[in-house]
Amino acid sequence: MGKKKKVAPLSANQKYEYTMKVVTSKSCITCKRQCARGLAYIEKMNKPGAVGKGVPCILTKGKAYQ
Repeated sequence: MGKKKKVAPLSANQKYEYTMKVVTSKSCITCKRQCARGLAYIEKMNKPGAVGKGVPCILTKGKAYQ
């Protein structure tokens, strides 16, 4: 039998980070409940030449890993 690798436990924020959907500024603009993170991302993307890959949406947070 092979040896098992020990995995470092994740913090509470890291647990939820993997279950949030990454949304673009277009989704943040149309969102009914705009959050601070989304508004900051919208402002960043409104500048000329801005390139973004999206931001994790706190409203789509799933259950934590156990």
